[in-house]
Amino acid sequence: MENASSITAGHAVLETVIGFMGIAWSENGLIRLCLPEHSREAVERRLFRHAGVSASTRQPQWVVELIASIKSYAAGEDVDFSSVPVDLAGVDDFRLAIYDAARKLGFGETTTYGELAKRAGHAGLARETGAALGANPVPLVIPCHRILAAGGKIDGFSAPGGSATKEKMLATEGVRLGRPPAAQASFGF
Repeated sequence: MENASSITAGHAVLETVIGFMGIAWSENGLIRLCLPEHSREAVERRLFRHAGVSASTRQPQWVVELIASIKSYAAGEDVDFSSVPVDLAGVDDFRLAIYDAARKLGFGETTTYGELAKRAGHAGLARETGAALGANPVPLVIPCHRILAAGGKIDGFSAPGGSATKEKMLATEGVRLGRPPAAQASFGF
């Protein structure tokens, strides 16, 4: 039988005000984050589709803190995930550069795929940047929801709920997209 100090990898499913979310970690950091689903079972199915997800549910202190931060974020609080350790073993240098540049975006800060590519040292590769973000294993911690298409459009989003989820996440951060609401019409008295 393993003792608690020998358990370094695991997973957790957490209930937040916006649905069930899941995380998985290795001895080196976070390896998966599943955005909200309607059921605990759906999140577990998604987590275990990926190699390297441990069945252990023992949580190191940084995971306990991350879970609390995710719940706070889901409740609308400004949370900074930039110090969360992330294990991106096997990820190519291009994606590592894109993910690193994305992690520098703060709560409520957005940019375009083209600008993010430029910040990552890959100017002109907006489409490839979008593909890299679509393969992001730890959304929210690597905040791919903060990257927009040219002209500030939502574009696609590979998480459950697609673009609607991305828009909700941005709204949680105070980012409003699209046309402003129409001005109130005059009553004419």
